[in-house]
Parts: sequence; structure tokens; C-alpha cells
Amino acid sequence: MNKLRKEYLFFKQQEPNMKILLLTNMLYALVLPVVEIFVGAYIMRNTSDPVMVAFYQLAMYAGIAATSFVNGFLLKKYNVKILYSAGILVSGIAMFGMMTIKSLGFIELGLAGFLMGAASGFFWTNRYLLALYNTNDDNRNYFFGLESFFFSITSIGVPLAIGAFISQIGGKEILGFMFNISDSYRMVTMGVVVTTVIACLVLWRGKFKNPKETGFLYFRFNILWKKMLWLAALKGMVQGFLVTAPAILVLKLVGDEGALGLIQGISGALTAILVYILGRIAHPKDRLKIFVGGLILFFIGTLWNGILFSVVGVIIFVLCKVIFQPLFDLAYFPIMMRTIDVVAKIENRNEYAYILSHEFGLFWGRAFGLLLFIFLSYSISQDFALKYALIIVAGLQLMAYPLAKNITNQTNIIEHENDK
Repeated sequence: MNKLRKEYLFFKQQEPNMKILLLTNMLYALVLPVVEIFVGAYIMRNTSDPVMVAFYQLAMYAGIAATSFVNGFLLKKYNVKILYSAGILVSGIAMFGMMTIKSLGFIELGLAGFLMGAASGFFWTNRYLLALYNTNDDNRNYFFGLESFFFSITSIGVPLAIGAFISQIGGKEILGFMFNISDSYRMVTMGVVVTTVIACLVLWRGKFKNPKETGFLYFRFNILWKKMLWLAALKGMVQGFLVTAPAILVLKLVGDEGALGLIQGISGALTAILVYILGRIAHPKDRLKIFVGGLILFFIGTLWNGILFSVVGVIIFVLCKVIFQPLFDLAYFPIMMRTIDVVAKIENRNEYAYILSHEFGLFWGRAFGLLLFIFLSYSISQDFALKYALIIVAGLQLMAYPLAKNITNQTNIIEHENDK
């Protein structure tokens, strides 16, 4: 108890805006597993086609890129708090709207995915901006460690609860109403909408400022930021699979949402403790060690999935994936934000210019990964794509380590020269 009290007191010592941002993101962490796991499962269950899941995800990422661009103009007129709240709230509404669609064809999935992405674009770009302005390089490990801890905890409880709920209520009569699987998903999304409203109310207590410089659209950048964009593309290349692959593989090889929730939940328990400890005790110099550990673990998971392609292979892959994601992000985001801090001073630009270009770096990586999966599915087979597309992108992502090391070293040199 004394240890928990000590951690609570440490949290209370943080800046008010940083605490509000963490609390808001903690609430949204209850929503994120639904977006990342069960939307893909819903599409897979209703279409039985992994390509449709990948197509939806591609449309979603296009929506993120589009609204990231629009967000730059809106920041000139509206407070970042309004835009961030809009992203949180609309993501819940968009998800509920998708669950009411009767037919899930390419047009319906494309529109639903783009709308969900549009909401996510407002959420993620403004989240980056707020985190950048309300943290510094010394406390970002703690910020992202605690945030990853929240996400890991919810990756335990939310999938377990939703998986059990969907498995138990589907096909049963309650209060005279017969629930099918689709009805169960709609009830889950109603809970999502309520949660997003509460998150917005918490966020509204913060006093957040917009960028001083209003210009944000640039096409030429310092070489250091160009390297960061390549790193973003490598991250994005795998990111699309992190959302779609677990749902597709579990429903294809295991066949039950309850199993999907159970596998995610068990693997999240270890991760939650690990990322909090790392975020609390790790220093900026430790980021690359955490980074490469996550990369290797994910690559091992994809190899086991490709070799076994069975229930056991899926379990190993999802375990590795759930541990990899927060480890990777715990190191990646502080590296990205420190690079923005340095390059924005060199080029004397609005920080949002780098957040926007970063989103496009992610988008090109995501598009490559998902199009690779679609291409392999149609040209060879869906099973081949599920086995080997993951191994290919995980292998390519190993190049992120030497690139991140180069970016970190160059940033150190620039900061050292500026301190003279």
C-alpha cells in the first residue's frame, strides 16, 4: 500500500494539464480496444473475408491523413481542446453508426472506415500536440509509460468483458427481445459513446494553448526530420496489422470472440506491469534498449505464427504483439517528440507542421503494409498472406533500430552544440 501511495503522490506532483491529459487518455483507453480489436472482428464475422477488414483499415487510415491536414487549418480558429474533444466524441458515434449498417460491401466499409479515420485524425494529431506542449524530455518516459500502463490494463479487462458479453448474450432472449451477435456489438458501441462523452468532460477542465505560429504546410525539412519520417513509415507498416491481424487470425483459427478477449487479456497483464516499471525507472538513454527489445519480440511472434499457423501459433503471436506494442511506443513517441523539439527550433516552425508530416509518414507505411496483404491474398491466397505478410513487415521493421539510433545520436549532438 505504501508503494501505491508513493506512486499516487508522484502523479499528483505532475503539472495539472499533464494530469488531465493522462486522465482523458485513461478513459479513451477503455474505447481503444473496441476500435482496434472488435471492429475488425465484427467485419470478419459479417463478411468472412480478411481482405474486407484490410480494406476498411486502409479507408480508415486515409481518413486520418485527410483530417490531420484539415486540423491544421482549424487550429487557426479553434482551441486544440475543442478539436481533441471532437475526435474523441465522433469516434464513438462513428463506431455506433457502422454497427447499424445492414450490408458490409466495399462502398459501405470504405465510407465507414473513412469516417472513423476522420474522427481518429482529430484525436491522434491533437493528442500528439497536447503531449508535446505539456511534457518535456525528462518526464515523457513517465507520461508514455503511465499511458501505456492504462492501455495495457484496459487491453486486459475490456477484451475479456466484451468477449464474454458477446459470446454469452448472442442468440439469447432477454426481457422478451432476442439478441443476435450484431445486437451485442451495438450494445457495446453504446457504452463506447457514453465513455467518450465522459472523457470530453474531463478534458474540458484543462487549459491548453494552440501553437503560436499558424503556418503548418511545408514540403522541405531538415535531414534529421526526413529520417524521422522514414521511421514513421516503418512504424506504420506494421501498425495496420496490429489492428487487423489478431481479430482475423483468432476468428479464422479459433473462431470465437471470447477467445480473442481472453488471449488479449492474459498477455496484457504482464505488459501492464512491465511498461509502468519501465516508464517509471527508465531514463532517456534507455529508450533504444526498450525499442529493440520490442522489435525482436514482435518478429519472433510473426515467425511462430507463420511456421505453426494454428491455435498455438496465434496465441504466441498475440502474446508477443500485446507486449511489443507498448514497449515500442514507450520508446518511439519520446524519440519523435524530442526530434520535433530540436528540428522546430532549427527551422523556426510551428510544431504542428511536423505532426502533420509525421501522420503522412505513418500513412504511407500503413498503406504499403495493407496493400501488401491485399496483393498476397488475391495473387496467392489469404492463408499465405496471413502467414508471410506479417513476417515481411516485421522483418523490414527491424531496420527501425539503426535508424532510431542514428536519429537519437544526431539529436544528442545538436542539443550538445546548442548548450555550448
